[in-house]
Amino acid sequence: MYRITELASQFGLSRSTLLYYDRIGLLKPSGRSESNYRRYSAAERDRLASICAMRRAGVDIEGIRTILQTAGDEATDVLKRRLAYISSEISALQTKQRMIAGMLKLQGEGGPKNTVDKEMFVSMLRAAGMDDHAMRKLHAEFERKEPAAHHAFLLSLGISEKEAQLIRIWSWTA
Repeated sequence: MYRITELASQFGLSRSTLLYYDRIGLLKPSGRSESNYRRYSAAERDRLASICAMRRAGVDIEGIRTILQTAGDEATDVLKRRLAYISSEISALQTKQRMIAGMLKLQGEGGPKNTVDKEMFVSMLRAAGMDDHAMRKLHAEFERKEPAAHHAFLLSLGISEKEAQLIRIWSWTA
């Protein structure tokens, strides 16, 4: 049997985290000592190891609860959703990586102009390996997260108000 502080330290957690897990029913101690201290068995230690592994993978508390309570399609769905989210994040990071690599490539070819215009921006995206579909996704993400900043950015490229609006509308269909 493990005391709460022993178990918490094994996993680099705080005592309050285990108290929280107990309060929400995620990890209940199997017993109490004569002094009424929580005591955890090897099975609860293994359960905590699973919880910690899922937290490191970015699964939220409700997802962890679902996975631990069910062993089937619902648990699989939670993990599939998390995997899809991570894949989306990786894709977004790769797009940013290609963009920066393209910018660096352009700098090696004499450096960027003092101002970035539409043609230069598109050429940087192309140099980063982006096709029309990837550019649409970039604009869609920009529009979703910061519509006003996206609009201002488009105008800063020397694009007319009408064309900026068309690009914003085009990005919604991504």
